[in-house]
Amino acid sequence: MVATTYTVAFEGVEARLVEVQCALAAGMPAFSIVGLPDKAVSEARERVRAALAALSIALPMRRITVNLSPADLPKEGSHFDLPIALGLLAAIGIVPPEEVEGLVSLGELSLDGRVVAVTGALPAAMAAAEEDRALLCPAACGAEAAWVAATPVFAAATLNDAIRHLTTQAPLPPARPGEVTAPAAARDLRDVKGQERAKRALEIAAAGRHHLMMVGPPGAGKSMLAARLPGILPDLTPVEALETSMIHSVSGLLGDGGISRSRPFREPHHTASMAAMIGGGRGARPGEVSLAHNGVLFMDEFPEFPRAVLETLRQPVETGEVVVARANAHVRYPCHFLLVAAANPCRCGHLGDAARACARAPGCGADYLGRISGPLMDRFDLRIEVPAVDWRALELPAAGEGSAEVAARVASARAVQARRFANVPGVRVNAEAEGALLEEIAAPDAEGRALLGRVAERFGLTARGYHRVLRSARTIADLDGADRVRLPHLAEAVSYRLTAGPAG
Repeated sequence: MVATTYTVAFEGVEARLVEVQCALAAGMPAFSIVGLPDKAVSEARERVRAALAALSIALPMRRITVNLSPADLPKEGSHFDLPIALGLLAAIGIVPPEEVEGLVSLGELSLDGRVVAVTGALPAAMAAAEEDRALLCPAACGAEAAWVAATPVFAAATLNDAIRHLTTQAPLPPARPGEVTAPAAARDLRDVKGQERAKRALEIAAAGRHHLMMVGPPGAGKSMLAARLPGILPDLTPVEALETSMIHSVSGLLGDGGISRSRPFREPHHTASMAAMIGGGRGARPGEVSLAHNGVLFMDEFPEFPRAVLETLRQPVETGEVVVARANAHVRYPCHFLLVAAANPCRCGHLGDAARACARAPGCGADYLGRISGPLMDRFDLRIEVPAVDWRALELPAAGEGSAEVAARVASARAVQARRFANVPGVRVNAEAEGALLEEIAAPDAEGRALLGRVAERFGLTARGYHRVLRSARTIADLDGADRVRLPHLAEAVSYRLTAGPAG
């Protein structure tokens, strides 16, 4: 006798349906699970047996084989407990097989029959919608999964609730989506005294999602500036919120089923490993670059990160996606993020300060920033020096313009880009424009083109650097409300390429 149900295994933020086949055969009593299960999946037989016993359901004295198909797809975690239990119940005739076959289900079973929360309910609901099936999940995951309105979502607190639902004794009501999480209070740019050029660079970076490098002595305000970036970024669009939440769902970072409209702000420590940054480890989970998707990745003490970690950023920064390759899995994650890096000019941090002259200057500065390779530095659209602030400036009144005023200009520029790229697949902001599209939207006037030619020849701009200047100039023009890129816009964009590191 064979019954079938479905669950979800995860490959990136996409959900893969796995068929669960439960067969009862003559022979000595045994309970086996096949199909590349890990330890947690293999232990499901004990959890399922105990959960059924808690409901006074005895398994038949026959050989039970649970096949997780396709067999070559690695399975891990406790997501399969509920589907295995439902497959067994269908095989022994307690629940109708046709009801089970129309479900995508996932959930961990406790020994007393409760259905425990698992990660990834949101992408599971997406997979269910694509297969035109309903989703049965733990009660704690219902609010999260219900954000996918294209499929019915039923949330069961216990295995008994799931059985009563499938036998129509007590149908479960459709789950309701959670609340939109209120954004945390953002820090205000008005708190930063001085550093007007850095504030301007921050505004341009936010408006066009241009990667930003800040170099300056300790205490100059680099981290303070970066911490205020979320306060000037626009809220996530509904599509972006769903994309970001799917990644966070796989990582177990969605709390109480709520979805946030605030853009992610990730700030990993410089001791972070490559797996933590790029993704990997057990199950090839998403790393910081993917958790920052549609948001900000702030890397303080940038040269202190391991060289291998820094070099792995080159491909995600350029393509907006990362592939985590393992022997038994290749997982693709999106990672369109705004990279903000901060660095001291040298190891002691006071290069150029006459009062703290160092015998190793200026070689110490070249050695320290030399940890950042040329190809990686070339990927920063904006590079600025953040000088130390004189103590007298700290006694001045707060600046008249704060985050609210800057955020209004950023939102206006983002709205212009949304209209510009409305019919261009895969492009949302100026930083993503390339090829003929970039030449069309950022074609400079004659004076601007002459300036850019002189700069390219004098400072040896690479082709990548040339195009990044055009993208930055297009964003500056959007902030200025100009239809076309002109000389002042290009001049300002060029000025951000010729500081804080080699040109190019």
